[in-house]
Amino acid sequence: MSESIEWDDGSWRPDHTGAAATVGARAGSRETPLLEIRDLAVSYRTRRGEVDAVKDVNLTVRRGRVTAIVGESGSGKSTSAMATLGLLPDNATVSGEILLEGRSLRNLSRREWRTVRGRRIGLIPQDPNNSLNPVKTIGESVGEGLRIHRRGGRKAGAARREKVVELLGTVGIDNPELRYTQYPHELSGGMKQRALIAAALALEPDLIIADEPTSALDVTVQRTILDLLDRMRDELGLGVLFITHDLAVAGDRADDLVVMRSGQVREAGPTDRILTEPRDAYTRRLLDDAPSLVSAVEAASYRSAVPADGTPPLLQVTGLRQEFGSTVAVDDVSFSVMPGTTHAIVGESGSGKSTVGRAVTAFRRPTGGEILLGDTRVDALDVKGRRDLRRRVQMVYQNPYSSLDPRQSVGRIIAEPLQNLTDLSRTQIRGRVDDILDRVALGTAGSGIADRRPAELSGGQRQRVAVARALILDPDLVVLDEAVSALDVTVQAQILHLLDELQRDLGLTYVFISHDLAVVREISDTVSVMSGGRQVESGRTEDIFEHPGTDFTTRLLDAIPGRRYRSGGLNLGL
Repeated sequence: MSESIEWDDGSWRPDHTGAAATVGARAGSRETPLLEIRDLAVSYRTRRGEVDAVKDVNLTVRRGRVTAIVGESGSGKSTSAMATLGLLPDNATVSGEILLEGRSLRNLSRREWRTVRGRRIGLIPQDPNNSLNPVKTIGESVGEGLRIHRRGGRKAGAARREKVVELLGTVGIDNPELRYTQYPHELSGGMKQRALIAAALALEPDLIIADEPTSALDVTVQRTILDLLDRMRDELGLGVLFITHDLAVAGDRADDLVVMRSGQVREAGPTDRILTEPRDAYTRRLLDDAPSLVSAVEAASYRSAVPADGTPPLLQVTGLRQEFGSTVAVDDVSFSVMPGTTHAIVGESGSGKSTVGRAVTAFRRPTGGEILLGDTRVDALDVKGRRDLRRRVQMVYQNPYSSLDPRQSVGRIIAEPLQNLTDLSRTQIRGRVDDILDRVALGTAGSGIADRRPAELSGGQRQRVAVARALILDPDLVVLDEAVSALDVTVQAQILHLLDELQRDLGLTYVFISHDLAVVREISDTVSVMSGGRQVESGRTEDIFEHPGTDFTTRLLDAIPGRRYRSGGLNLGL
């Protein structure tokens, strides 16, 4: 990494001649933590009084090392990170010490913060779709920090462009000259996340705060991004504060772990020690709930019994093809699903798995092929036939907040299918709603859940409402499209357990669409692996996982985080 020299005209340029001296100085200063947080507390002033968000947080980050903060939503991990950057809202009250190489970051002026943010501390945010300006090119977004801090010398524009193109190439974006001129919607999710990493590295900071940088990515893209961060850390001597809800990812990548819950640190120490000898009950629960850390034997115990030979499949898909104009999104996909079992469709984003799901649920008529639900030819249904099919096939989507009407109460949301597709009376509908709320563990009739709106519920509760709405018609088949991918591991485990319980009690049949192979291994009986719109292999889950038949499937399996833990590769160095 190079230092920067301020010119007489106020502009900046890299001082490559001092790079060796800089590295040497950093290597000699390992005893002083790069970042040290002592007794951090954050509270928010609200109409209801003071609300504590974080209390007594202590952690350190050293050069060339990764410290991970792990916890579920609302645990205070992102609040702690934003306090480090001085980016908390105005109603926040902060106490404690935040030190960057011994210098306090508390009570800095706006001008002083400009010398810290970007220059000393870089931020990689979670969602590139919200973090990249849709009306600015990738080059403009990545180079914004260079422009704000007047880097590039007298010919600033040309120098910045050259630097940004170099950064895009450094983070592994192909054809960086072209990508420089493109807009966010023209890049894949993985490339957009790489662009955010390039922006964070632009001013050559000492510390990177990575706030859930891979939570929305497929496992293969996630692995690529995390490998890139590791390489940048090794080459540039960066310290990394890594925020995640995924203990498996933290276990693979972090040197030190800080486990948080309800705003407090429950456990902290070397990663190997915490994963092999967890001392706190909450840490042990995180380990138990993470699908990536479950062994193949444990995962198999969750699956339903496969029907006896001779039982006809409930769903049969043959030669499915879906075209959008000149683009072939799905080509020659075939599989069958036995009643009472779960068939998973896995693949990267853009592989065509959700397109298959929409064809199965008759939301889109396929271009070719055949879909049979029992004796019903789904792909040939007219408008009335598709309406009647809604009683037999239901869908649960990825994001319950966007799929539930925010203006309606939970009770009305769940009752709507009954009102639209049955002749039941209001009293009968109310009774069915109460029964299904109880079945999905959302409370009894007197709990008040039915009168709340989606915004008043947690993420896990909202997804239970989505499941309840799908089950209220007693369907034969439920298609779950990434139904747990947006949830924390603890909530995810609750929903998976609920789905398994409902399947066993009601004999439900699932088509489970996911990019998370660890979850698929836990919940499915059979699986189809898709890539580029084609089905590359299909079969029993245990056979695919134990003996993958293609290089693509092998690569997907190798990308599942938590391999060090599952293989017993962690040790305490004793």
